[in-house]
Amino acid sequence: MSSKQRFIKSVVATAKADAPAMPWARGARRAAFIAKRSGVEMDKKAA
Repeated sequence: MSSKQRFIKSVVATAKADAPAMPWARGARRAAFIAKRSGVEMDKKAA
């Protein structure tokens, strides 16, 4: 197996194993930043 085939095989396996992080699922820190930028008050438990 050539190194290129091995690389492609590992990339495909990684892509199947891990779901990429979606922008809306980045957690409380991002939500707090967006709320601060838009001027919305956030609950302290959510941040």
